[in-house]
Amino acid sequence: MKYIIGLGNIGSKYEQTRHNIGFMAIDAFAAAHQVAFSPSKHFALTAKVTVAGEPVMLVKPTTYMNDSGKAVRAVLDYFGGAIDDDVLVLVDDMDLPFGKLRFRGKGSAGGHNGLKSIMAHTDSQTFLRLKFGLGHPERDKQAVINYVLGKFTPTEMPAVEQMLDRSVAAMTDWIKGADVAQLSNQYNG
Repeated sequence: MKYIIGLGNIGSKYEQTRHNIGFMAIDAFAAAHQVAFSPSKHFALTAKVTVAGEPVMLVKPTTYMNDSGKAVRAVLDYFGGAIDDDVLVLVDDMDLPFGKLRFRGKGSAGGHNGLKSIMAHTDSQTFLRLKFGLGHPERDKQAVINYVLGKFTPTEMPAVEQMLDRSVAAMTDWIKGADVAQLSNQYNG
């Protein structure tokens, strides 16, 4: 089984915020495949779908961003699978220009608390990530917090929709067996 983990914060307060683009992307994928999420005992909302004969579990941790690894660990422990081979994490990235996608097969958390949590709970830095470019606000810490927890503006939404559409295609290609080099060549930029 493959797992797609969308990172975000639960609750209506966080809907359509920049930090929740991982949730938005996994929701777009679920909608494209006409599946709905249900609560699970694994600290997450989950949905199952089969794509090209491959079973896939969609996961939205309900632990809030900073403890996402708890849900990832619980799901992998219960259903089986390897973080380095079977998991794709959808995550926001302020260091990536707004509207850009980037696949990364390994690396540090880059200051992202959701990734830090996954790394701590799985003892791995070599899982695949699909990063969504948010661009970067001023360097002031409060400005950064306000920016990532702020909602996308109406003028940003066309670029957001384009990112989401491209990410659904990218997730599908990953499920069908494309490796990180192929995915990077097609979707990074």
